[in-house]
Amino acid sequence: MTNPLILNVIHRPEMLPEYAETVTAQGGGAAQPSGALARESLEIFRLQQEIAHKNGIKTTIQMTYASLFSDEAVALAKQHHETYGDEIALTLLGLPCKQFREKYKTKDFCIWMFSKADKAAIVEDVFEKFFECFGFYPESTGSYYMDAWLINHIKAKYPGVKCAVATCFEEGPKAYHTCNNSWYTLLDGGPWAPWIPSKQNTHAPAANEEEDCGLVAIPHLSRDLIACFDGNGSNFGTHPQNVLRGMIYQDGQYPYLFNIIDQYRHLAVYNRGFCYNMMFVGPGWMNKLGRWEAPYELLVKSYEDGMAYYGALKKKGELADMTMGEFADHYRKTHHYSQPECALWRDILYGSEKQHFWYCDPYMRITIDMNQGGAVIDLRPYAAKLETEVGIGTKYVQDASYPFLIQANYRAGYFTHYAGEGTIKSCKISYGGEETDLCLCRTKAHFSDEGEVRVLTLDPVEIELAGLTASVQTEYRFREDSGAVEVRRRVLSTSVPGAKLKFCEYMTACYGTTEYPEDMKDVVLSVASQNAQKSIGYAYRCREESLDCAVSASALVPQIETRVSMECLGANRGFVREGYAFSPMFTLGMEAEIGEKETLTTWLRLEKAN
Repeated sequence: MTNPLILNVIHRPEMLPEYAETVTAQGGGAAQPSGALARESLEIFRLQQEIAHKNGIKTTIQMTYASLFSDEAVALAKQHHETYGDEIALTLLGLPCKQFREKYKTKDFCIWMFSKADKAAIVEDVFEKFFECFGFYPESTGSYYMDAWLINHIKAKYPGVKCAVATCFEEGPKAYHTCNNSWYTLLDGGPWAPWIPSKQNTHAPAANEEEDCGLVAIPHLSRDLIACFDGNGSNFGTHPQNVLRGMIYQDGQYPYLFNIIDQYRHLAVYNRGFCYNMMFVGPGWMNKLGRWEAPYELLVKSYEDGMAYYGALKKKGELADMTMGEFADHYRKTHHYSQPECALWRDILYGSEKQHFWYCDPYMRITIDMNQGGAVIDLRPYAAKLETEVGIGTKYVQDASYPFLIQANYRAGYFTHYAGEGTIKSCKISYGGEETDLCLCRTKAHFSDEGEVRVLTLDPVEIELAGLTASVQTEYRFREDSGAVEVRRRVLSTSVPGAKLKFCEYMTACYGTTEYPEDMKDVVLSVASQNAQKSIGYAYRCREESLDCAVSASALVPQIETRVSMECLGANRGFVREGYAFSPMFTLGMEAEIGEKETLTTWLRLEKAN
């Protein structure tokens, strides 16, 4: 099989599906399954299983806590395990049921939001109940999110667990706002594809065996890597009912669903043949009452059509269906710790021809926007491996997001109003008293793999300044296990022989997880040359320091245990600039003059600050 799409299909029987309160009209999250509702839920689960099996696709059955009290659900799982090779696993979703509420006296249901004591007690309850039902412990588990403490606890107590659904890609403020500010699952900043989480932080991949938490993690759903960055990811994914929820269909047809599946297949080009997709479904998605203005018949049809597409790919040898446990073994055999995940993603929904490049490794997650001349629009410093505790009794009860240094949607990006700056990494070019920013120059990108270096080469852009025309090309180089990104800016040609253009490679940044500013006090900005260093302790006073022949400009951000620096050989000047209360950012910059056939090389480096 050449570069098959690896598929995880995960079904969960829910005795109290997520739409139950509407159906039972009991409200308040305390509804209990009536016999009719439990029967309907089980029949929908059975139908989902039937559709998968009819198309030759095996599944992972993630038993909910409530379903473990159903003899019929347990018997179904055993039967399908024996007949079809489905894996019987355990999800930490679907906790609410009579037995759970009576013991824990709460309406909470997100496992990562509980206190440590309750997390430990719940894990023991559900795992031991699972063992009572099946006579073995599960190899796989999961939730919308599993914090590092929870994963480490499960792995220590139940070492046979090797795979988990561990985060929901970009499930943060955007999803919160589109749920009328009522969906408190703030999980931005994690990988979009499978990874091995570090023991310190679930979002941040392990850099070595010592950091390895012992599990292979998969994301909750495979998302559209442009549409869900700009909008609510819950509407844009390879889950058929996501596409219906996003109203991305007409006359019962949804070509976008198949296009996004094919985009995930195409990721093999950027990842040495590896491409992956997951679907995670509960009975609530095929409610007999319909959902998102879609009738039950269309909900079922979309699932049948999606699964038929997978089945056809499998018959052609272009898809390999695996259970979660099987996938964990496969992933460890085919990946090493420093191996990055890359995605050159194009807009397939709005016709904009926009491209984003995503790169993820144990040191960073970075996003580059070709519509903004190859500017960095998102940067998460995984190098810090932040040990952020989440849940009741911690500083962060709900916010499990990995902090950003750059996030162009939450912190304005390049274009702002009359005052202030937004977070972005780009380059300004000036000549003859005129200046432009590459953010204003749309381009396209091409990917290549040079062994330990992944290369993103942008098409040249033409700039006009003070009567001069120049062609400039950008290249990003990502070296494995380095924690750095090399950026090359080349002047391919100029209309004025011997002209020198001034390049200002800059990064405007801050830190945070939402749209709202954080306290920048204790941030230290430094610029250094071979012989000198100048620093600013952040105090919102608009100060700037610079040095000629600088080699680096850096920021120490102790709040997220991160040092970020820009380095350059041959710079004329380096500078750091402090922001102010209305624009609480900082800027790092390196300046140099280059002419035709010359190249300016800088490095963006991320390190943990102890």
